[in-house]
Amino acid sequence: MEEKKLISGIQQIGIGIPNVHEAWAWYREHFGMDVKVFEEAAEAALMINYTGNEVQARHAILALNMQGGGGMEIWQYTSREPQLPEFEPLLGDLGILFCKIKSRNVEGSYFEMQKKNLNIHGDLNIGPDGKKHFYVRDPWDNVFQVVEGDDDWFKREKHLCGGVYGAIVGVSDIDESLKVYRDILGFDRVVYDEIDTFHDFRAVSGGDRRVRRVLLSHSEPHQGGFSRLLGNNQIELVQWLDGKGRKVFENRYWGDRGFIHLCFDIRGMEALKQECKEKGFPFTVDSANSFDMGEAAGHFSYIEDPDGTLIEFVETHKVPIVKKLGWYLDLRKRKPGKNLPNWMVRAMGLSRPKPKV
Repeated sequence: MEEKKLISGIQQIGIGIPNVHEAWAWYREHFGMDVKVFEEAAEAALMINYTGNEVQARHAILALNMQGGGGMEIWQYTSREPQLPEFEPLLGDLGILFCKIKSRNVEGSYFEMQKKNLNIHGDLNIGPDGKKHFYVRDPWDNVFQVVEGDDDWFKREKHLCGGVYGAIVGVSDIDESLKVYRDILGFDRVVYDEIDTFHDFRAVSGGDRRVRRVLLSHSEPHQGGFSRLLGNNQIELVQWLDGKGRKVFENRYWGDRGFIHLCFDIRGMEALKQECKEKGFPFTVDSANSFDMGEAAGHFSYIEDPDGTLIEFVETHKVPIVKKLGWYLDLRKRKPGKNLPNWMVRAMGLSRPKPKV
């Protein structure tokens, strides 16, 4: 019996970086992304359509925060110099503009990062949903929006920040984009849908533009092996109303500097493939059988939203639980909608780097 499509949440956001190890150290310290799921250096042969019709080599680390939320795939070209945008991306340009990081205490995170002299944009803000947030820029010009996480935390540790909560995505037509983000990805709950120039956007480049912004969440909780860890998600779509935005990855490759894709953990790849095709968003990349990254394996694919922003799907087949013991879990042998036991997921945290003395 063919599996139905099941989305377990945002698995990770891809971040193009010039130095993967420096970046992971920064994300560990400031966002608590301290569990390495895999690290691998290899060629990205299947992404040739997005890498100048040449196979490019890369080094990647997938890191998680065990308190909950999606991870970060920190991604560095090793066959070429990763390129910055030719222009400064502005609010309403097309692509993944900001990554949402959830926090148990946004005000506490703000003052903690302020004490560390991080590059914070503006002050604490209140969004149209009445919740606090602020923006912080990493050393490689990626902007993160630290937002209030809900009560859906896998566990609580010292760090105030959890993992990836979602993203702010610039689109040219929100109603067209909903065909992907609502109808395929399941973000069917509208938290707000407003048109204005927004005070809480003033801290970011282009924040004085008049935009339509729609914050989406999902009415049904996610299901699947890692759904408790990945937690709930939000996607915010932003459309500039007085002009047409430029593509953030215009004249660049996937894997260059910036947020390169948003990845969802799924089961039922064949059912999803058929659905995406029927709805007009066919797979542009399909690993078909299995990818093997040494420490993790599975099936991945990509679609493009109406503006060409890349959405990745990963159906994980094998994942390391305790690498030192050679303990790997084959998810294909488990019921698709069933959560993994909490103790088993927590065991992944045993691979954390030892703190420096």
